[in-house]
Amino acid sequence: MQIIAMLTMLIDHVGVLYFPESEIWRIIGRIAFPLYAYGIVQGFVHTKNRRKYFNRLLMLASISQLPFMFGLQVIGINVIATFVVCLGILIVWEVVPSKWANLGIIAVAFVVLEALPFDYGAYALLLILTYRFIPRNYWIATHMALNAAIFFYQGWEIQIFSIVPTVFLVYAKHLRGIGMEIRVPRWLWRGFYPGHLFILAMVTAITEVSLSVE
Repeated sequence: MQIIAMLTMLIDHVGVLYFPESEIWRIIGRIAFPLYAYGIVQGFVHTKNRRKYFNRLLMLASISQLPFMFGLQVIGINVIATFVVCLGILIVWEVVPSKWANLGIIAVAFVVLEALPFDYGAYALLLILTYRFIPRNYWIATHMALNAAIFFYQGWEIQIFSIVPTVFLVYAKHLRGIGMEIRVPRWLWRGFYPGHLFILAMVTAITEVSLSVE
């Protein structure tokens, strides 16, 4: 699953930079985000130290910010930072006893993620909350509802293809033996996001310099 997430994210970003007229790159790229979101939830559930997990993710978000901006040539806040906010919500939910207080905190996080240029915005929070709190049997229907909402809200029709990995996750227990359980080294999993963005930024810079010289 980790390999699929990394490769499809790379394909998506290559498509954004070098093949913006071709939608197939972006369609394939829709596979990546739900897998990473699911990974955040699994990390939260299984980590032995949630404070260290949060701090590690925060550090990774900080390291990734400049590669994100220069690699994808955008002004915004990278998706790891979005995951930091979402992880914070999951942690707070277990610390604060009042459900009403938690719902209020989620509402504030929702507004912040939409008001500031966080990558994936509140969509990320809602999907992570789905993977954490909604019974697995309802994941597909809930994710489809999220995709329908974002289509009407932002006109982001291509996001409908992100339902594919959720279908795989729902039926993951039937997919063992076809590479779904292969794990990559931790350094590669953690460093791939800023690393591949840094490489894309360098390639783009070199290409622009070469074209300007010509």
